[in-house]
Amino acid sequence: MNKTKTFKMAMVGLMAALFCIAGPNVIPIPISPVPISFTNLAVFFAAFVLSWKLCGLSFIIYILLGAVGLPVFSGYTGGLAKLAGPTGGYIIGFIFTAMICAFFVEKFHCRIYMNILGMIAGMIIAYIFGTAWFMIQQGTSLASALTLCVIPYLIGDALKIAAAAALGPVIRKSLVKASLIKAQA
Repeated sequence: MNKTKTFKMAMVGLMAALFCIAGPNVIPIPISPVPISFTNLAVFFAAFVLSWKLCGLSFIIYILLGAVGLPVFSGYTGGLAKLAGPTGGYIIGFIFTAMICAFFVEKFHCRIYMNILGMIAGMIIAYIFGTAWFMIQQGTSLASALTLCVIPYLIGDALKIAAAAALGPVIRKSLVKASLIKAQA
């Protein structure tokens, strides 16, 4: 196995570990069964390090670790029941968030506004998956689901996007400078 493949495998594992660290740490809010999560912030940072395919793969690995019972989901929980619960749609939606964010960073790495657009697009997909599943799982209307699962999180998610937009390129540049990831034209 060559050095590049080994490094990519290590980075996929490292980003999956980052999700495992960020995922359980949440801030519950009294108006919703969906807590404030740091998983999406970890996804945003992973997008600056991995290709879109590897970013998606690292998140799938995280989900598989949680699905078999490791306490890596919100509130230090794990198991298939968590994926079937009110937040399961968000967890699945973050696969696509990871791929979309990383795709935008890959294709437009020097254009911060495009990276921000990618993170916004990724979050919209997560909101769609999460809200749709929440409506099915909880039997609520769209208006109720948006009130409980989207609107309270918009400001916090905007702040996470701003933090990742500021720090992600710095992390990426440092990894390029250290010859750990390739610079793109």
